[in-house]
Amino acid sequence: MTLTIAPHSAHSLTVSRLGYGTMRLTGPGIWGEPADRPQALEILKTAVAHGVNFIDTADYYGEDVTNRLLVEALHPYPQDLVICTKVGATRRPDKSWVPFNTPANLRTSIENNLRTLRQAQVQLVHLRLMGPGPVPLDEQLGAMFELQKEGKIQHVGLSNVGPEELQAGLAMGEIATVENMYGYAQRTTLRNAHGETRGGEEVLALCEQHGIPLVPFYSLVHGLPNAGDKLATLARQRGVSEAQLNIAWLLHKSPMLLPIPGTSSLAHLRENLAAADIQLSAEDMAYLR
Repeated sequence: MTLTIAPHSAHSLTVSRLGYGTMRLTGPGIWGEPADRPQALEILKTAVAHGVNFIDTADYYGEDVTNRLLVEALHPYPQDLVICTKVGATRRPDKSWVPFNTPANLRTSIENNLRTLRQAQVQLVHLRLMGPGPVPLDEQLGAMFELQKEGKIQHVGLSNVGPEELQAGLAMGEIATVENMYGYAQRTTLRNAHGETRGGEEVLALCEQHGIPLVPFYSLVHGLPNAGDKLATLARQRGVSEAQLNIAWLLHKSPMLLPIPGTSSLAHLRENLAAADIQLSAEDMAYLR
């Protein structure tokens, strides 16, 4: 199962539909070095060896921890590997997450990612929106497109957006991908740190309409009444974990979904990879509706 990012671009990217998110490779609170560094490196190597060629990272994971792990484990990178990073936020010493999204901030973040990932160009960058603030979306996204013109970014994506923000982004230029919280039990309404409602299904519908892959993160959330019960029931019947069934549901829900389940356990990684082989019937999907 594959999909194409930016299919109408001369620099389109074809990726396997099951990726890997590096966030959990860091220490507690998404901060500091991994508890088991050799295992973290082996996870990255194993994922790529088993066909994963889409890896999500950010320079504010750690800080810079996951980028450095990627270099240590995989550089020089396989030719077909797509490394996707995020900008728009940073971390304070107290581990809090704060906006870092002025044009100057975004340029600093891109330069840092290029340096730590040892790349001449970042293939895909998600501009993560951190809620309302003094820097409007058009100013943030305009800076991203300028960096793209300079050749520092190949493709621009958006993260943590609602349908209105995605529409606004599309009016400004090509949006290659969207990265949002989305999963079986969290898809009707999403809320950011400021309590704003963001439509999960509405964003997916827009992505499908425009041929934009939606990269779901933090997808196993029991946020809807009784949703977790159905997932648990069918998982028991099929002899798989709820996490595996959630991944399988995402892969069956839409051909534009590109799950990136993360883990700090090599055994759990193998379970996640095996989820791609789980077949769900039309009856299964109707039950999980």
